[in-house]
Amino acid sequence: MDRTDDAYRSVGQLCAALSAAQVSAAELTEAAIARIERYEPLLNAVCVRDFARARDAAREADRALARGERRPLLGVPLLVKESFNVAGLPTTWGFPQHRDFTAAQDALAVALAVARAKAAGAVVLGKTNVPLGLGDWQSYNEIHGTTNNPHDPARTPGGSSGGSAAALAAGYVPLALGSDIGGSLRVPAHFCGVHAHKPSLGIVPGRGHLPPRLPPLPDTPDLAVVGPMARCAADLELLLDVIAGPDEWDQGVAYRLELPPPRHRRLEQHRVLVLDSHPLVPTSDAVTQAVGALAEHLARAGVSLARRSELLPDLVETGRLYGRLLLSFLAANWPEALYADMQRKAAGLPAGDTTPEADSLRASVLSHRDWIAASQQRNRVRAQWRELFRAFDAVICPVSPGTAFAHDHSDMQARRIDIDGRSVPYGDQIAWSGLATLPGLPATAMPIGRSDQGLPIGIQIIGPWLEDRTPLRLAQLLEAEFGGFRAPSLQA
Repeated sequence: MDRTDDAYRSVGQLCAALSAAQVSAAELTEAAIARIERYEPLLNAVCVRDFARARDAAREADRALARGERRPLLGVPLLVKESFNVAGLPTTWGFPQHRDFTAAQDALAVALAVARAKAAGAVVLGKTNVPLGLGDWQSYNEIHGTTNNPHDPARTPGGSSGGSAAALAAGYVPLALGSDIGGSLRVPAHFCGVHAHKPSLGIVPGRGHLPPRLPPLPDTPDLAVVGPMARCAADLELLLDVIAGPDEWDQGVAYRLELPPPRHRRLEQHRVLVLDSHPLVPTSDAVTQAVGALAEHLARAGVSLARRSELLPDLVETGRLYGRLLLSFLAANWPEALYADMQRKAAGLPAGDTTPEADSLRASVLSHRDWIAASQQRNRVRAQWRELFRAFDAVICPVSPGTAFAHDHSDMQARRIDIDGRSVPYGDQIAWSGLATLPGLPATAMPIGRSDQGLPIGIQIIGPWLEDRTPLRLAQLLEAEFGGFRAPSLQA
């Protein structure tokens, strides 16, 4: 194997080389560590290093390979988002008050997705940086500092899985674990030019991915998912197969998750709805032009293409519903004093105040009755998506309104983003994320081009619930036909 190519090899290529004894797991681990140490002064993506145990795991992987063992990730380096519990390593979510919290050595305390990756033979090198409380499209906090985008260190890599995306783009490892509730897998993939998959809600257990000091009980939190990140779509599917499946400790009786095969094997067989604008947020010319160019490629390739459909749920209604449920979910972990203050403010709002600020305030203190009503409304939206996917196999649309923006650590409530000269409230970026998150649909993010500034531009491919293999397969076909990941020009 050409050692200069190792940094950007796929998992399939690495496993083939490992099986053929062209390279050892120990060599891959040392190369990854050397690359991390070389570029971390520039990027600051890996906030927690676990190199000693990684070297031990790599040596054990080499012994297993020598015995003839074959596992999906045997000897492959991997990084984990800081928010996942890993035995013996700190988990802070960026909260300064938890800087000394370390996950217990108890197997149940370790994030199940991490445990499954290790069981498949992955060599965990450490953990990647996140924003405070996982609540930003940037990745910085008081404990671990700021993570930079490998394509332009003056810009954000995205959040909250920004450290993972930056590490992948920089060639540290071929795989990483992340999570998503507001685009936290997809936005970093878009900003850094890598791939990510937001799974169907509920197919990857969330045990062990939780704020510090909370008990690691089995749970399927509303809206939130755990998912894979990689530099190619095939590697996404490989890691998804490793981490998906029921939490045996939760169910008591194990059962098998068997996702249906992709709807089609060839590009021209697909029926695709392409969207490039959203009524709740402007989308930059760079993004809309990239989506438009892809649509033209698809049409020429024989794909059955539509640019609008009456079957699509109302984007204004669903966007606002998503915001209500998301804020209600996030408020569950707010300090009591903050929540009580929000309740007082919401109670004082005039009945006729329907400004976005008032809507957000009311959403953060939804009663259980109101939450149930909102969830019933979501069920109607899910039914609309089911009807849409009778006519289409996938929906392709932007991940975010623009490309990676410059670091901005000002007060989040006052922040604005610039979309082609138009100043937009910072939080409006979430509109595109909500399309798949609200109904719990799978969405594969992948790069499709670059802006005039050389910044990556990605799309998300949304598929039917539980049909994760359909957007994953379409992403592989698009990648083969139109190109995918392009490495940044790093200056050590």
